[in-house]
Amino acid sequence: MKRCRSEFLAIRGRRLHVRIWGADDAPQLVLLHGWCDVSASWQFMVDALKGDWRIIAPDWRGFGLSQWNNDVYWFPDYVADLDALLLHYSPAEPVRLVGHSLGGNAACIYAGIRPERIARLVNLEGLGLRRHQPDEATERYANWLDQLRDTPSFRSYPDRKAFAARLQKENPRLSADKAAYLAAHLGEDDGAGGIRLAADPFHRWVNPIIYRVEETMAHWRRVTAPVLWVTAPDSFVFKQLFAVDSDEYRARIACFKDIREVRVEDSGHNMHHDQPAEIARLIEEFLVP
Repeated sequence: MKRCRSEFLAIRGRRLHVRIWGADDAPQLVLLHGWCDVSASWQFMVDALKGDWRIIAPDWRGFGLSQWNNDVYWFPDYVADLDALLLHYSPAEPVRLVGHSLGGNAACIYAGIRPERIARLVNLEGLGLRRHQPDEATERYANWLDQLRDTPSFRSYPDRKAFAARLQKENPRLSADKAAYLAAHLGEDDGAGGIRLAADPFHRWVNPIIYRVEETMAHWRRVTAPVLWVTAPDSFVFKQLFAVDSDEYRARIACFKDIREVRVEDSGHNMHHDQPAEIARLIEEFLVP
């Protein structure tokens, strides 16, 4: 297992944790994890990389070892945090950026807003959200107001072994060793002798503002970097959003000027857990053509 080190940065009023693998003089690669995940879950893929890389992988605000909001989360903050992180780690050079799920969504939007900052972009199922209709807005606001009256929480487990078993139940492809490793980093002490997800429970709150796919697609059309777009046939996220080769899906990926589309077999949404060697191979072939 490749060794990493941790740094903590003051970013936009939050203390963010960043995990770093590799030598400081190696080519730099930035990895962005998904919702309710942590930077450590890239370990399997990092171990499979053949080349020498300096890997920069933050815990998003409110996840892992990064500071919590203890209040509502707004998606634009992820984009702004990413901008500040890249300014810190690569102030002058465009970056190679890999994002999974939430991280892929943030990466693709950022790449449209700051196209000059991205050299190459790998999107692991950052597919956007389902298309919402304007008449859904009132109910969303009502749900949001209702949840403001409560304090959210995540379920606790008796110990990390039980938490690892839950991870395997959610993803049967996880080996016992992988599940134990993830449980060590995805879980934290709940203060009552158990283990809970290492994430701010306020992430569970519904956002009152409906998702506007047209705005997201407008960002994507401004991306100039080559894009590697990776999906998985057994992904619950993909299945929730699209039929294969649906008009909606094709319209979304058509936004990118320079895109290579790949499906990774025998994999679900967390493809960097299920097929880390294949994901590592695809990324390196794309980044070093």
